[in-house]
Amino acid sequence: MADRIYALEELTRGILGKLSQADDIEITTFVEQREKLTDELVESFRCNPPSDDEKVEMRALLAHDQQLRQRMNELKLEASQWLLNRNQAKMQRNAYEAAYTPDSILMDRKK
Repeated sequence: MADRIYALEELTRGILGKLSQADDIEITTFVEQREKLTDELVESFRCNPPSDDEKVEMRALLAHDQQLRQRMNELKLEASQWLLNRNQAKMQRNAYEAAYTPDSILMDRKK
């Protein structure tokens, strides 16, 4: 159990050290690894309840959640802004595209 908590601490320290530069892929990888370790801890706690020291260590890890959530929200806002800009560019481009069929034939009458 202690080795899983230690692995979780190392994982958390690693991402916190580069949190401001971490991209969405790094954050996603971190969350997946953290979820796996957390699930393993939950399973082990069902058999053996955590000691007081382990509870303190886990609370210390949870104290960093706000920072992690904040970075995730920043990335979410960046992605939504990018999508918005992309959709606006698409609308502007569509406004200037031909509204007629390119294979059509124009027939003029001779006067």
